[in-house]
Amino acid sequence: MFPFAISLFLTQSLVFAQDLGVPLTWREFSNSRLLAERISIAEDAINTILPQLDTSNAQFDGIGYWQSGNVFSAMANFDHLAGTTTYETQVINGLNTAFSLYSNFDQYGITMTRSAYYGYRAYGDENLLSMAIATWTHVSQYVITTADASSGTQPNKDFPIAGTCFGESMAGGVFWRPTVDDTGINSITTGLFTTLSAFLAETTGDTTYTNAAILSAEWMQNLQINADGIVLDTVDGADCTRSPATWLFTYNSGKYLEGLSVLKDVTGNSAWTTLMTDIAAVAIKSSAWEGSNGIITEGASPTANNDGVGFKAIFIRGLDEVSVRSSDNSALQILIHSYNDVQYNALLELADNGTSYSSSWTGPPQGFTTWGQLAALDVMVTAINTNSP
Repeated sequence: MFPFAISLFLTQSLVFAQDLGVPLTWREFSNSRLLAERISIAEDAINTILPQLDTSNAQFDGIGYWQSGNVFSAMANFDHLAGTTTYETQVINGLNTAFSLYSNFDQYGITMTRSAYYGYRAYGDENLLSMAIATWTHVSQYVITTADASSGTQPNKDFPIAGTCFGESMAGGVFWRPTVDDTGINSITTGLFTTLSAFLAETTGDTTYTNAAILSAEWMQNLQINADGIVLDTVDGADCTRSPATWLFTYNSGKYLEGLSVLKDVTGNSAWTTLMTDIAAVAIKSSAWEGSNGIITEGASPTANNDGVGFKAIFIRGLDEVSVRSSDNSALQILIHSYNDVQYNALLELADNGTSYSSSWTGPPQGFTTWGQLAALDVMVTAINTNSP
């Protein structure tokens, strides 16, 4: 059904060797807390950030718009995993407010759309699904199609685009800002679009979304994975300039992994499973963002918020989706829950101040900051899911 599958499989299997073993240098890669306690810890963490919510703009004081979207995602996923509706009102009201203030959630891109889909998954609210679809339709205008790549033009950009970069088609890449002159195409925006497309394909059965997910996933696979198997950041859509090789961020790999985990199920294509597993195996152990003890060091910023603070939360969330959809690969599931336990135990033992947490997961503890709490939420929520009751 998918002619690229054989070449993709061969290319990836030759480049990356899977190692799904848990490193013995990792700090505390298991925990014995029962399900009820893990749910309680996650709920306390969410409740600690809730007083910062400004209902007039659906943002949390001390963090930005896209970071606020991550809080709504964590709240919806808590209810999804815990089987509750504890935060249904806050999530639905908040997303309705954001959608009304920023048409199609677009302050800069599709940052809150993932929250709308997670909310739909948790609560079955069809309006949230409609928001996700409307935003997908909006963002699809900024995807480079195969025809765009051939012609060197994109209808919503006022400059000639590069049809190929580094010998590969630029079809499937997504411009991260909708202004006519912005040339940046990055992995997080394209990964978000891949993931949303795959989720919508799975939900609706519409092959329009399936084909979109495949095209963007191929762009990532062909252009955005370095020799170590880590997802890179940005390519300029006009002149193919690449971001520095040192720009390695957890969320680029995390969001792509989430998209691949859904896409493999939608297509039944084992090549996507192989690629997902290979990237997960190296990203989980990457020295780019963690020490030999396994604790993520990226985004440790006790005194001021910055974008990097929330990246690792997206990584943890993406890995959880991989774990959920990998019941046939117990070694991968064990690796993911062990990795999450490293972060979980570090937060609870090295970085906690009651029910609040520092953005530095290696510690020391500090007073509450909205950004520190934001970064911890997905670890607390996915701990509900990645450990046995």
